[in-house]
Amino acid sequence: MTLNSGASRPPLGFRLPEVDFRPSVRSRFFCCCSVDNVEERKVRVRAWRFASSQPQLASKQEKFSPRCTPKNIGPQSHDTPPKRDTGIANEKDWGINLLTEHVNEAGINEDGSTWFRESGEDVGENGYRCRWTRMGGQNSDGSSKWKESWWEKSDWTGYKELGVEKSGSNPEGEAWWETWREVLHQDEWSNIARIERSAQKQAKSGTENAGWYENWWEKYDAKGWCEKGAHKYGRLNEQSWWEKWGENYDGRGSVLKWTDKWAETELGTKWGDKWEEKFFGGVGSRQGETWHVTPDAQRWSRTWGEEHFGNGTVHKYGKSTTGESWDIVVNEETFYKAEPHYGWAEVVGDSTQLLSIQPQEKPPGVNPFLDFGSSPPENQDGSPPTMPPRTQ
Repeated sequence: MTLNSGASRPPLGFRLPEVDFRPSVRSRFFCCCSVDNVEERKVRVRAWRFASSQPQLASKQEKFSPRCTPKNIGPQSHDTPPKRDTGIANEKDWGINLLTEHVNEAGINEDGSTWFRESGEDVGENGYRCRWTRMGGQNSDGSSKWKESWWEKSDWTGYKELGVEKSGSNPEGEAWWETWREVLHQDEWSNIARIERSAQKQAKSGTENAGWYENWWEKYDAKGWCEKGAHKYGRLNEQSWWEKWGENYDGRGSVLKWTDKWAETELGTKWGDKWEEKFFGGVGSRQGETWHVTPDAQRWSRTWGEEHFGNGTVHKYGKSTTGESWDIVVNEETFYKAEPHYGWAEVVGDSTQLLSIQPQEKPPGVNPFLDFGSSPPENQDGSPPTMPPRTQ
């Protein structure tokens, strides 16, 4: 049971069969228990029928498209609506191309649409430098708009940042927004180089009570430490769903992974699945819960756990509200990955534009100011500020 960052892709309707994961490690000990699961199957069938009858917002999102396409002398829009569950794209996929000259221009196309393009450079204390480019436009009646900004930042401490922000809307009332940042800096306590990447994306429908939000983050350091995670939320008319997951590798063989997914309807039906695993040197544990609540507040749940002792012995246990239970010891191989499939070496190789940012030249004898205050970094846990509350 491993979690592949960027590969967690629940459908927008959050259908129960994908919420109720049933990984192989659990399916093997389910069959060891002679229990009657008739009630559980009824719950699943009811939930499946409901979820499968819901329309999918994805098809609606596929129709999102900027209506403004500046012609001739105007900038060509690179803005396309963000896709769901794409994670954090590499910098080469963002097409950041900062203008070398300072410009401030605007124009009107033959169809009446307008456009603007501007670029500049800001400087500040401690060698701060920010080069930026902004462009955008709208159609003749203003019902369709698009805008995007690119920037790169640096200072004398070695801090470097690359970023993009895009937004758009169309006459149907559909709107989208996304931003991406990639940062290189030196950890103020360990003096170890770190690269951090993040992305936030959201979109809403103009004809339905539907939309989605995603917040992704990845953090790496040169010693092999790594943290990844995502928070997501979506809604399609009377149905809402949430998802959170995280991975943490300490660079010395210890790994923690977890996920929590749930969904609900306005009628009061709720369901979800969550699990967590912790390992070091083949020793560790896994545990989780799958649950369902009916509109009349009847709750079904199954909890399960595994203890891995590192010698081929695994203790498995669990129970459910329908009366099933198990507590067995088996001999089987323990599988987990102590290192991320995408780590420090990979992120450095994919960050050539970030690493190539040239800071301002530092005058002789001037040392950069380093702030070693105790304040934690912003968005330390990656929590999106607009994440709706869970109502389970």
